[in-house]
Amino acid sequence: MTAVALAGVTKVFNAGRTDEVTALATIDLTVENGEFVSLIGPSGCGKSTLLRLVADLIQPTAGTVTVAGKPAKQARIDQEYGIAFQQAGLFDWRTVQRNVELPLELRGSSRSERHDRAREMLELVGLADFAGHYPAQLSGGMQQRVAIARALAVHPPLLLMDEPFGALDEMTRERLQDELLRICASTGTSVVFVTHSIPEAVYLSHRVVVMSARPGRITEIVPVDLGERGEATRQSPGFFTGITKVRRALRGGPVPAEAPA
Repeated sequence: MTAVALAGVTKVFNAGRTDEVTALATIDLTVENGEFVSLIGPSGCGKSTLLRLVADLIQPTAGTVTVAGKPAKQARIDQEYGIAFQQAGLFDWRTVQRNVELPLELRGSSRSERHDRAREMLELVGLADFAGHYPAQLSGGMQQRVAIARALAVHPPLLLMDEPFGALDEMTRERLQDELLRICASTGTSVVFVTHSIPEAVYLSHRVVVMSARPGRITEIVPVDLGERGEATRQSPGFFTGITKVRRALRGGPVPAEAPA
């Protein structure tokens, strides 16, 4: 069973009106269990729209979307995925602990189960000592880690992330990239990740999906094989080769098989 499968997906907004916009055209994409796939392309190419289709926040005009072998709507009802956006979206009046408990509360879990699971997730993201704090007392990077903990609280097999690190400084961003990879390795979570950053996409992903300007189409899928990531990865020839491949795919040029001599 695959984590995500899109077949012939097209999305048209305002169909039949003078302001009709075709956001996505004939998207075919499969994400395997445990795979990290990034979506990259020019602004307005439909990356976030594609993510929202997977999350069943909007429905396709044509084609099918399945998550964990189920229609997207059923997967949403069954909470088969967690979702994190560029803004952490925490509730200021709830403590860190209670923010992470929220999806479990909505699911009807008992108080003790909510407490234990939230503590487990906060341990996972290194914030157990801040469980009683409020969001305003945390840095931006810490808030984003809370948002990831909340998204993972129901132990979803899939995580959908829309530029979650886009507003962070470079050092915090790199630290959270490593944190995310560590979490995914320990939980076996599949990830669909939207980003505008080529280095981020290459560093995080098993595959980078390159999309065209609107209407968004998949123009290239660049496989990335860097092994276990770490600080040395960011200086490795394979990392720079991956960046070059994705950059050339975005520009519509030939994708090199090897790094330049």
